[in-house]
Amino acid sequence: MTQKTLDKTLDRANSDVVLIVDDVPDNLAVLHDALDESGYTVLVATSGEAALQRAEQALPDIVLLDAMMPGMDGFEVARRLKAAPTTAHIPIIFMTGLTETEYLVAALEAGGVDYVTKPIKPKEVMARMGVHLQGAREKRQTRNALDAFGYASITVRVSDGKLMWQTPLARDLLLRYYGTQAPHMPEPVVLWLRRHVSRAEVMVEPPRLSIEAGPKRLTFRLHQQIGDSEGGGDWLIIMQEVSDESVIEAIALSFKLTPKEAEVLYWVIKGKINRDIGDILGSSPMTVKKHLERVFAKLGVETRTAAASMAMSRIRQLHPQFKG
Repeated sequence: MTQKTLDKTLDRANSDVVLIVDDVPDNLAVLHDALDESGYTVLVATSGEAALQRAEQALPDIVLLDAMMPGMDGFEVARRLKAAPTTAHIPIIFMTGLTETEYLVAALEAGGVDYVTKPIKPKEVMARMGVHLQGAREKRQTRNALDAFGYASITVRVSDGKLMWQTPLARDLLLRYYGTQAPHMPEPVVLWLRRHVSRAEVMVEPPRLSIEAGPKRLTFRLHQQIGDSEGGGDWLIIMQEVSDESVIEAIALSFKLTPKEAEVLYWVIKGKINRDIGDILGSSPMTVKKHLERVFAKLGVETRTAAASMAMSRIRQLHPQFKG
């Protein structure tokens, strides 16, 4: 079943999706009925392997996880869920009959946000769920809003450079600009992050990282640290794709240039030589030279420097944020 098909079967707009993981059918039945009656969409898994598969397919809003199960126990399930970029953001509440401090600490260290003790009391479980679902819901709304306005976000672990979480837009941008997919991060981004983390910790925003692809560029901005600072911690990074296509259009209109002449002048402003411009536009250096001669004539100048200076002066009036 594909993710799109599954999303259609789950009423996410009107119901939070809960995954219950327990190898004891009676425990599953009690919780399933209580949650179902309260309006939740309930999924179940009776083993660690099944839990990982269901979580990957359904991306539930929260997981209720039995700590002690045969085979893969709940602690290992939690660690794997938190290690996968697609499921790392899902809050996990452990269900355990082990009340010794060491087990409760282990549950939290494995990635749990909370725990309830057995025998399970459905009302207590739902009260705990409500707290964590509200926080998860607010984060989800924030992430969706960022994507809607063209700002993608990712979370990267400094210690090993692993991509822990990403929005759909971030996934598309990383694939398009770098050809990488989670959990792998582009090496230039990891190096930039590690180089500037120490400055960020003292509240000095580091320079942004930028990569160009034609008239478009992708920028990375360090936003905030998330969780423990040990080993550098996890960092939320905001990404945005900026296009200078509007700048090229403004050049064409301002100087009555053809679209191709405006593109040539744009790359002259960027400091490119004719051979490089030809490679970018799929033209020969001779063709670029002819376009440039017509640009000189229309602008009334004789040199590349003069043309670039005149164009930059006009662009800064229309697009103050443009960087040549």
